[in-house]
Amino acid sequence: MRSFDEHRAAVEARIERWCAAMPANGLHEPMAYLMRLPAKRVRPVSVLMAHELFGGAPEGAMEEALGIELFHNFTLMHDDIMDEAPLRRGRPTVHAKWNTNTAILSGDAMLVRAYMQMGRNARVMELFNRYALEVCEGQQLDMDFERLADVALVEYKEMIRLKTAVLLSCAMQVGAVLAGASESDVQRIGDIGEHLGLAFQLRDDLLDAFGDPDKVGKQVGGDLRAGKKTWLLIRGLEKSQQAGRTELREELTKAPTDRDVPRMIRVLEELAVRAEAEAEVVQHDEAALAGLDAIGTPEANKRPMRELAAMLMVRTH
Repeated sequence: MRSFDEHRAAVEARIERWCAAMPANGLHEPMAYLMRLPAKRVRPVSVLMAHELFGGAPEGAMEEALGIELFHNFTLMHDDIMDEAPLRRGRPTVHAKWNTNTAILSGDAMLVRAYMQMGRNARVMELFNRYALEVCEGQQLDMDFERLADVALVEYKEMIRLKTAVLLSCAMQVGAVLAGASESDVQRIGDIGEHLGLAFQLRDDLLDAFGDPDKVGKQVGGDLRAGKKTWLLIRGLEKSQQAGRTELREELTKAPTDRDVPRMIRVLEELAVRAEAEAEVVQHDEAALAGLDAIGTPEANKRPMRELAAMLMVRTH
């Protein structure tokens, strides 16, 4: 079985071949630029890992792994426009480097390119259609939340499930389907992917507030300063109300540049919100591992997936 790093190296090589084959024009150059930016490649590697888990050959799902990564980067290209983000992974975003119209059209073409990779298996296409639409639904919810004064924790969890977790679930199911896994095992691996995706996003929330800025690559508490409705802020507001504390509400009434972020982080620590979030991450990780235990493949086949879960648990950026 290949390790995460071995799968990732194979994915990077395939991406580079794909980029090199793109026409040198204004439509395709932004795609290649974005795809070449440094990335973890968790989603395409998950396709390959799930494929091997069920006995598939290492390269047997590479084209679909590329398709999943193309779709993911399409969402990033358009998300950056919606967020008016100047940087992506420390480099100018596509709309900043070119212009918004180019980023919209290039993103559209990237989605078409993703579909071109996914079409050889009808079941794969069915899964991809379903989850691609759900990712868009999650993005819409995320934008809707920006206009709301309050968001319930259950609403936030559903949003990150759709926006983040279901694509990892899709990736793993695609790999399993291409390896000929049973429908029950496809469902199991999909559940594993969803739990890992939720843990991944919750870890992101924690790293934003409590991570090492040198490793995370951005200012500590950026989401809090922006008033972004993350798990931490939503739960912090709930527990503040229960405890009769007003610090978080006071800070949110200020302009983002005037917010006392260390004070907000202190409140989250004192109300044990950080501890709750970390416990939630562990809960999803344990659910994923329990699901993996229930799959009837040799333990050697499962080892890379266990390594992936461990990597996501301890990541620092």
